[in-house]
Amino acid sequence: MGIRRPATTRAGMTARPATLSIGGELRVSRLGLGTMSLTGPGVWGNPRDPDGALSLLHRARELGVDFFDTADSYGPEVAEELVRQALHPYRDLVVATKGGMTRQGPGRWERDCRPDHLRSACEGSLRRLGVERIDLYQLHQVDPAVPLEESLGALVELQEEGKLRCIGVCNVNAAELERALRVAPIAAVQNRFSLADRSSLDVAEICRREGIAFVAWAPLGKGGLAGEDPTLARAAAEIGVTSAQLALAWVLHVTAVAVPIPGTASVGHLEENVAARDLLLDPTLVDELARHTYRARGRPPRSRRLLRRMRAWVRP
Repeated sequence: MGIRRPATTRAGMTARPATLSIGGELRVSRLGLGTMSLTGPGVWGNPRDPDGALSLLHRARELGVDFFDTADSYGPEVAEELVRQALHPYRDLVVATKGGMTRQGPGRWERDCRPDHLRSACEGSLRRLGVERIDLYQLHQVDPAVPLEESLGALVELQEEGKLRCIGVCNVNAAELERALRVAPIAAVQNRFSLADRSSLDVAEICRREGIAFVAWAPLGKGGLAGEDPTLARAAAEIGVTSAQLALAWVLHVTAVAVPIPGTASVGHLEENVAARDLLLDPTLVDELARHTYRARGRPPRSRRLLRRMRAWVRP
């Protein structure tokens, strides 16, 4: 097992893409920041340390993070307002937000993807973010009470009105993504994905095939991969990195269209996470980590075959 810093191939190209295009027009570095952690307990209300949250956003920008993901339901409204306070005007930044979830209290969420609600949610996000057009607007969930086609139809209308540049979907399965592609020009998919949860591998494969950005939320398994897994910790120690850095680098290697968005309220953890952008892993280590997680979680053989195909695509 081993790790190396970015190198070039014999053709003079970098071994792993450092940036990714969203929708063919928004280019971002391949590690962003999720902002859900910047709100209060239960993703409700203001953060305990508002100045610290703003400082973290400033520091992310200083470190070269240029993709920030938020949502109207984070707080609610709190995360979007923090993003504006810290980062507006968004020069050379891409700010993505989401609509389709409502809040009833700490830890409580309900889906509402009716077209009228999505239009209202988008208008509110435009005001809070202080923009006339949102770079990437994402359907936060698929609402079982509303046909997916109707929800996305509302986003297409908003796009045609110039209120959003690119459309994304979140938390979808492969069949839902295929349906979405028949209705709207999907530029990004945001699903949970990490060493500990590879249930969206088939979705990531569709994204690779279609040239869609795959925004990986909870790439550290809600913090569980930052030090609790002994196999990951040993592998990280052998190569002189942290468990979190190794877990993030694995996502970047195994899915070449991925943009992990680890969230944190700690500047120290932010700096640790961002350093993972520069790590190039030996293919043997990528394979060994995948095998360990596969056995631990009992993934079906189909997932291992798909993982092998994706690795072959990203390997120089």
